[in-house]
Amino acid sequence: MSRSLNKVQLIGNLGKDPELKYTPSGVAVATFSIATSESWKDQDGNQQEKTEWHNIVAWRKLAEICGEYLKKGKKVYLEGKLQTRNYEKDGIKRYITEIVADQLIMLDGGGGKGNSNSGPAAESTPVHSDAPKDDDLPF
Repeated sequence: MSRSLNKVQLIGNLGKDPELKYTPSGVAVATFSIATSESWKDQDGNQQEKTEWHNIVAWRKLAEICGEYLKKGKKVYLEGKLQTRNYEKDGIKRYITEIVADQLIMLDGGGGKGNSNSGPAAESTPVHSDAPKDDDLPF
């Protein structure tokens, strides 16, 4: 069997505050998006910029930390894996590709509870998450 790798590393800014929910079995799940941008000069010498939006999902303790400390505009480094899933809405089958985060470093300092120097946000050590079990998925 050949080897494979599914790993994503991003540094970007949150587009909105994370949405924290709990599965029926009580497992925390946070969803949010981050933006990454690249800039270059075109052939005429004009500065160009492109922003890419990434859907992020975090589970368990990492989800709770995201819900408490991450805020719109904050810069984060995260690692995870790409995952595509499908769901049905209004009778139409839809697909979504998202990044399931398993490590997170908050690069701007804190953001939660009005204190910018407290909690894991003041540290630069990664926060890890356990992968969800199939029966924990809220969709």
